[in-house]
Amino acid sequence: MNVGEEGASQPDRLHVLTLTPFYPTRDDDASGCFVAEPLAALSKLGVANSILAVAPFYRKVAPIHPAAPGARWVRYPAVPGGWGLASSGAFLFSTLLSQVRALHERMPVHAIHAHGPLPAGHAAMLLKRELGVPFVVSLHGLDAYADRQVAGRPGEWCRRVSRLIFQSADRVICVSEHVREQVLRGTPSSKTEVVYNGADPTLFAPSVDAVPSLPSSVQKILSIGNLIPTKGHEFLLKAMAELSMKHPSLVCEVVGDGPLRATLSGLAKDLNLSDRVHFLGRRSRAEVAGLLRACTLFALPSSYEGLGCVYLEAMATGKAALGCEGQGIEEIIRHGSNGWLVAPNDVNDLVRGLSTLLENIQLRDYIATQGRETVLHNYTIDHQAQRLLRIYQERAS
Repeated sequence: MNVGEEGASQPDRLHVLTLTPFYPTRDDDASGCFVAEPLAALSKLGVANSILAVAPFYRKVAPIHPAAPGARWVRYPAVPGGWGLASSGAFLFSTLLSQVRALHERMPVHAIHAHGPLPAGHAAMLLKRELGVPFVVSLHGLDAYADRQVAGRPGEWCRRVSRLIFQSADRVICVSEHVREQVLRGTPSSKTEVVYNGADPTLFAPSVDAVPSLPSSVQKILSIGNLIPTKGHEFLLKAMAELSMKHPSLVCEVVGDGPLRATLSGLAKDLNLSDRVHFLGRRSRAEVAGLLRACTLFALPSSYEGLGCVYLEAMATGKAALGCEGQGIEEIIRHGSNGWLVAPNDVNDLVRGLSTLLENIQLRDYIATQGRETVLHNYTIDHQAQRLLRIYQERAS
């Protein structure tokens, strides 16, 4: 546990215990980076962090990434499947109680920050009852009640438990107004607040030797996201097939992995795009930043997105970012000004948007410049950390 010697020697420091199933590992430093990076910024603001990355006993985990703020894995008993998700928080609580109690006695915990209602939020709620420590829970996606990923009666149980968590939480932190709406639709009495994710403008920065946009003969679209249906890669490939007639040298690079990889590779082959679409798998944060600097524009036509850190990272890198209407990123992107929005699941609108950005260099460069300014003004990791710190201080007072 990252109690930290500095925290132990300075008892007046705000001490926050983070419970998270998402955290960077030695094999994948992008996993849970949206949790780890704000923690590093909070530490610079004087917060003493104790971090527990949690996983059920049946799930294989890799060692914590050495560059991430110090944490350790806690394995807890759980039943695989939907029923297991609904009950996992209680099992996690029973696993954590003695060690959290010992930590609290040694160095009082002022707040618990749980990432996701199940299992971390449920465990945090039970720890609050036992130890009297306030807790907040963060929601990073639109499936606030887990009843989209878990069907039937197990999903109903997940929903009931999640409602109890939201009612008990001292604050429900949502990454966008879209996510907040989902929470309030099921639990109107919950105390919600929007804290947008941030991007690291130093890691995700334009090249120091940046040159004007490349000519159309060498244009490159970059997409980053898990290869699952909601991310819209199928529509991106179909748009590429139409664009290829007018842009014979256009290529698309796709970063990410998932269950649709074979299907998407087959679709690329069927569309005669095998030499144009390159599936790069998972890449490190530094590699992703390099790929963003090298692309012409970024596109992820996702139809189910709470916010999407990748849009902010593309904007921070000085690239025009294309997303979908009706998603969390719509709250940050002003269409045609600092980004581009298209209708979800609409190949024709996607083709029109990509064509405009590929062919209008002045507009693309203007959008790219405005996008980075937007991030620098309000959506960096430091902005996110400052908002989280305020919430912690209010809950701990």
